[in-house]
Amino acid sequence: MNWEERNNLIPDEPEESGELLLSVSEAGAGARLDSFVAENTELTRSAVQRLIDSGAVLVRGTVKKAGYSVRPGDEIAVTLPEPEPSELVPEDIPLDIVYQDADVCVVNKPAGMVVHPAPGNLSGTLVNALLYRLTDLSGIGGEIRPGIVHRIDKDTSGLLVVAKNDAAHAFLSDELKTHSVARTYLALCEGNFREDSGTVDAPIARHRTDRKKMAIVPGGREAVTHWKVLERFGEQTLLEVELETGRTHQIRVHMASLNHPLVGDPVYGRGKNSLGFTGQALHAAKLRFTHPRTGERMEFTAPLPDYFEAALEKLRKNRK
Repeated sequence: MNWEERNNLIPDEPEESGELLLSVSEAGAGARLDSFVAENTELTRSAVQRLIDSGAVLVRGTVKKAGYSVRPGDEIAVTLPEPEPSELVPEDIPLDIVYQDADVCVVNKPAGMVVHPAPGNLSGTLVNALLYRLTDLSGIGGEIRPGIVHRIDKDTSGLLVVAKNDAAHAFLSDELKTHSVARTYLALCEGNFREDSGTVDAPIARHRTDRKKMAIVPGGREAVTHWKVLERFGEQTLLEVELETGRTHQIRVHMASLNHPLVGDPVYGRGKNSLGFTGQALHAAKLRFTHPRTGERMEFTAPLPDYFEAALEKLRKNRK
């Protein structure tokens, strides 16, 4: 298995290295080059200045100084550095393990927990917790992502499957690519949907100018989301959402494209809500996959977390 194949086994991972392209609009014109790049990426201004000094930032194919005033239409290419590997430390963090055997482990991740270490989140992650409790994890995901086959966002709760050996990891990754892994979510969205069900089929890629966001982009990766209304509350709607593909932020982007962003979504929606929780109201409630060794079709469910259930109860009372 070559390096490219190894990388492709974890789908939809946000790029941590490579080239990022930024385009300057009329609104962004006049800003310093270092400030503009810092504001439109996850890099600090000092890190951007170091990249500029090293020639890793080009404006229209030319090296400019950090104080250069960007102009409308400027195309800025930023060559991002490779992430520095860091030693993972097992941590005794509470973890809800729903199922495990010699090949797989199914975890009910709480909202607020990052799946694997990344800049700004080097500890307290699901991987740190797994390393404390499991003796074996697959190595296909690389040094900072042992066992991680797929991910859910930090503020999304619910189920994901972890591979405990490379054979299981490769099998489950193939299952994801062929859409054989079934993932069902519960999502509380803003507004009242006109229809009772529907499908969003719109390609997703990283936002052209805002690295922290994904967006519907012609020519992006195929993304298909099926949704069905479970409950209506007037100003909010509870959906059951089935993923046919699994792109980064897929449900969040697709619901926002319908003008029904997830309640509490700080990136694609209003952010703040009056229901008593922070972050998007999204829960991975059901997970179905074929066991890599036995071939058995397995299904797991996870109840809504208390804060999510309390929010629904509040909406139900207000509806009466």
